Amino acid sequence: MIKKVMAFITIGAFIVAASAFYGQEAVAKEVTLYKNPQCGCCESYADYLRENGFAVTVEPTHDLVPMSKKAGISEDFQGCHLAFIDDFVVSGHVPIDTVKKLLSERPNIKGVTLPGMPTGSPGMGGPKTGPFTIYQIGDDQPTIYTTE
Repeated sequence: MIKKVMAFITIGAFIVAASAFYGQEAVAKEVTLYKNPQCGCCESYADYLRENGFAVTVEPTHDLVPMSKKAGISEDFQGCHLAFIDDFVVSGHVPIDTVKKLLSERPNIKGVTLPGMPTGSPGMGGPKTGPFTIYQIGDDQPTIYTTE
């Protein structure tokens, strides 16, 4: 019995140490992703987030434009779908490295957006044809957060 308890404690300690080493929490971050009910690329993006350790709940809606505006994203900068992760909004097919950067650095912004549906972005088909410009959403006009 003691050996089983010690083995369990050792495994638990390993998981905690490994998650600290890799900079990730042991429990997946929860994401709520709002999308047009008929959009398949949004489902692919949800799967992409899941493959990268997030727990994603998909909520179909026909209200993406007003929801995005309420989140501080003007129509010219709106992405294909709208996700909420922690206290941030992630709009569109934003690459995982940018999402992780946002969550680790925790800048004083509302979130990030990759406008439109760029070919080759996560969840979209086709080859990537150039860098993606991801914008930060704050109280003013969106500005460049990063390019990937």
